[in-house]
Amino acid sequence: MEIQFLGAAKVVTGSNILISTGKYKILLDCGLFQGSKDLEALNYEDFPFNPKDIDFLLLSHTHIDHSGRIPKLVKDGFKGKILCTKATKDLAEIMLVDSGHIQENDVEWENRKRKRAGKKPIQPLYTAEDAQNSLRYFESALYQQKITLNENIAVRFRDAGHILGSSIIELWITEKEDTVKIVFSGDIGMKNKPLIRDPEIVEEADYLILESTYGNRLHENAEKRMEKLIGIINDTVLRGGTVIIPSFAVGRTQELIYELNKYYEYTEELETFLRVPIYIDSPMALSATEIFKKNAYCFDEEAKKLILEGDNPLDFDNLYFVRDHEESMRLNEVNYPKVIISASGMCTAGRIRHHLKHNLWKANNSVVFVGYQAEGTLGRILKDGVKKVKLLGEDIAVLAEIHSIEGFSGHGDQQDLLNWIGGFKKKPKRIFLVHGEEDASHTLSQLINNKYHVPTTIPNMGYSFQVEDAVLKAYSGEILEPIQRKENIKKELQQVYDQFENLVTKSNRLMDDKLLKKDYDHLKNKLLELQRELLDLSILLGD
Repeated sequence: MEIQFLGAAKVVTGSNILISTGKYKILLDCGLFQGSKDLEALNYEDFPFNPKDIDFLLLSHTHIDHSGRIPKLVKDGFKGKILCTKATKDLAEIMLVDSGHIQENDVEWENRKRKRAGKKPIQPLYTAEDAQNSLRYFESALYQQKITLNENIAVRFRDAGHILGSSIIELWITEKEDTVKIVFSGDIGMKNKPLIRDPEIVEEADYLILESTYGNRLHENAEKRMEKLIGIINDTVLRGGTVIIPSFAVGRTQELIYELNKYYEYTEELETFLRVPIYIDSPMALSATEIFKKNAYCFDEEAKKLILEGDNPLDFDNLYFVRDHEESMRLNEVNYPKVIISASGMCTAGRIRHHLKHNLWKANNSVVFVGYQAEGTLGRILKDGVKKVKLLGEDIAVLAEIHSIEGFSGHGDQQDLLNWIGGFKKKPKRIFLVHGEEDASHTLSQLINNKYHVPTTIPNMGYSFQVEDAVLKAYSGEILEPIQRKENIKKELQQVYDQFENLVTKSNRLMDDKLLKKDYDHLKNKLLELQRELLDLSILLGD
């Protein structure tokens, strides 16, 4: 048996793992790469396997970085089965078709520019029709059901507590009378999240593939997240501004609605003028919210209790859903205080980019990030403090207040992940850390080694590992190292530029000229080496 890591390795997007036995091929997730230009270009590459050869795709959940290349997989020849929970299947019906529309719209926009430049038009990665066609291959299962796929493979989905329908995947593979159990965490959620249940504990595995998104940090106090958000909303309202919240249409938006419902419905002394209108500006969020209501069996006990008492936890008086594009545009034409929650959560596409264009340059406004922002995304750039961005062809000054509340994250933090590993009665022989930037994965790896004495591996994309006679024996591969090296060089360049800046500051303090010249020469040589390597890699990658 071979395990090959083809996405979400040292990055947080493009989740895709291939498991090959002597007779069958199984995919875990098939997500879109998001973020930098180099990463997103990978979506257009051929799969490093023949889609026709894949027998099963096991989908952990519907976030696009886990599911977004499924239509391309089917378009390229996949004819197998896609297994997931019922809620995941329901959400995939709206998310993948929406993704197809985004692919078409982005290409239409790009082709208008290419036509003016005399360049050939390009084709979308896939269309909404391709996405609709891929839904024919989905089959759903309930949590806890152990399903025998054939004489060699069985699977069970456990609640990951990340979004509605999200799963930890338990996979049993039998070869030569030896059975190996692989557990794929998908994305592990935080405990005590609104609406959905806590992540389930898995008690044993031979090999664990574990996400590490927040492996290097702890979330702020989750109990104070709403206090902080309400504070930002009320402060912004008092100065006559608008609050823009980029939010994933599935999961985060419904959790925000749930929490805001509790605040506005049950705070009796709240001043009338502070009951600001809350606009959910995302057709997909509206559809997803309806799916949440139809899958209430996935809710936690608190949410179920509210429903049984006749309180709809996903609705309140000052909540409004924006259905069409004209309504969305009008939100930016009126000046009264309001909150706009809109997709996408990392500001990579959708209506949120229009709202940012119209609101970032106004100092009385606020932008609040409530989820992870991957490297290279507009959300990460804004969160890191940039003063100007280009949006929809215009340079936009960033004068609005920028806030980040990580207590709303859908991912468990460092301690959550360590505690979850602690639930294994039979610890894995090895843990593969994926779905995390390098620092996050390395930090978590050290903590796991110190606390549980379980060996860890942080694979590069393309690495494959062979399991023979139920024992991990060898690894090979590495197909995307140039891209990872290019991203590292960019970081090193920034460090060199920062050191140059410090050197200039030192020179103003009349330090020894010889020492300054030595530092300058060292930095200059380093800069030249990095620039040369970056140029070589750019040529290799076809930039």
